[in-house]
Amino acid sequence: MRSGARAGIIGLAGALAALAAGVPAAAEGPAGALFVAGKRGNTLSKVDLATGKEVLRVPSCANPHELATSPDGQHVALACYGGTSVDIFRTDTLEKVRSIDLGTKARPHGIVWQQDAATGRDTIFATAEGRKAMFTINYPLEEDPDITEIPTGKDGSHMIAVSPDGAFAWTMDLGSGTVTLIEAMDARALRSAAVGVEPEGIALAPDGKTLWVSARGSDKVFALDPMTLDIRATIPTGRFPLRIAVRPQGDVAVTSDLQDGGLSVIDTASAKVIRTIPVSSPAEAAARVQVTILWSKDGERIYVAETASDTVAEVDYASGSVTRRFTVGEGGDGMAILP
Repeated sequence: MRSGARAGIIGLAGALAALAAGVPAAAEGPAGALFVAGKRGNTLSKVDLATGKEVLRVPSCANPHELATSPDGQHVALACYGGTSVDIFRTDTLEKVRSIDLGTKARPHGIVWQQDAATGRDTIFATAEGRKAMFTINYPLEEDPDITEIPTGKDGSHMIAVSPDGAFAWTMDLGSGTVTLIEAMDARALRSAAVGVEPEGIALAPDGKTLWVSARGSDKVFALDPMTLDIRATIPTGRFPLRIAVRPQGDVAVTSDLQDGGLSVIDTASAKVIRTIPVSSPAEAAARVQVTILWSKDGERIYVAETASDTVAEVDYASGSVTRRFTVGEGGDGMAILP
């Protein structure tokens, strides 16, 4: 999230201290690991989901943001938003094994790691705000990866979504207020379209048929045709829907409504909000500052990064209750999960 987005989002220092002190002890949970980028502390954390405890925390890079785990689960890639590189760490030890520089003023932010089913080739897709571009990094673990820069020509190419086959990608251009469709194989931007006010969140439906965009300044979500970028539906949400994530089953999309401290649940078939899930009270919202949201692979849990209180809330989707809170590094934002 950019600084200065709206006045009054971050504050209530006394409430923050009380909230941080009152983080409940974690109960037993599912197997797996959660990785969290601490953008204020410049760290990378690993949380054991079974115990809810942070088991590792290592220094990372300046102002790290989004994360992506490798298809084989052995590595996690970190977008170094305060610098110019994508850094890769082992998921077991958090040892850094590679730093891939994307050039002067790159400021990488959004990141996706995929594998081509036919060739077995790994590719990292990353936005680079400072270069108005998206990069593809083929064979990222090799000594000399194949790096391609694809200009978007738009300000603040921030978040990213990628088709399952890696043929197309979409960037959310926060500064220009647009979404841009990129043909990855031909390394070219095909078209851009304006979507709402301050669009930032983006997610592609699992079947690839709908592109979901949340516009934080509009308090709305837009359902787009992925190829034409035409708007099919407009859905009012809670206040300041910073992120959007589609459940792996594809039946619902959820927005992280930063100013309300809750989640809006959208039925993807009807394109309507069907329920809201409170994560923190409106009075607590400014002291929590919930940002990134992430589904568990089975679609049973939602993880919510609470940047100001240095916590991650675990939400049971069926009941809508917060089951646990994990303590992580300062300014936890980007997350990735390893089942």
